[in-house]
Amino acid sequence: MKTLWKSIKITLAFCVVLSVCYILVLWLFARFAGPNEGNAPVATLNGKVVGAANVGQMFTQDIYFWGRPSCAGDGYDASSSSGSNKGPTNPEYLAEVEARIDTFLVHHPYLQRKEVPAEMVTASASGLDPDITPASAYVQVERIAQARGIDAEQVKKIVDNLVQEPLLGLFGTAKVNVLQLNIALDEMNK
Repeated sequence: MKTLWKSIKITLAFCVVLSVCYILVLWLFARFAGPNEGNAPVATLNGKVVGAANVGQMFTQDIYFWGRPSCAGDGYDASSSSGSNKGPTNPEYLAEVEARIDTFLVHHPYLQRKEVPAEMVTASASGLDPDITPASAYVQVERIAQARGIDAEQVKKIVDNLVQEPLLGLFGTAKVNVLQLNIALDEMNK
């Protein structure tokens, strides 16, 4: 009985240490050593928070850059983050991709079917990607310039300025944050 009581006390002590203290240590580390004091980075426009910088958002108007499609809940729902789990031979998945290609071409009539970037018609595994490749942004420049009634070079320059190169030129790929692009577009119109 003595050993049982000792085992229970040790188990409770480890539960406290591993569940409470460990989380407290991680929180303190994030608070003091992490970026943005451990809080999610947010994007602002005119002093108002317009979204989380590291979670994609739904943009469908022609005056904005579009991100990757999302299968997370009703779209970019962080509480339902996941892909569709449909394989590349699934007929339902192929029909969704074809429909996305058709929609993309309606809004980008200057493109041919083979020029539609794959990432613009296929959802990511998380469904929350905030970034697209520079190539996917450049494909949208003409549509945005026409919709806003501005020169395409102005829109292209925004993309050029916001491209994030791979870390040390080696790790990852070049990318551009869709929300930052759209904020820059709206700030340009001030």
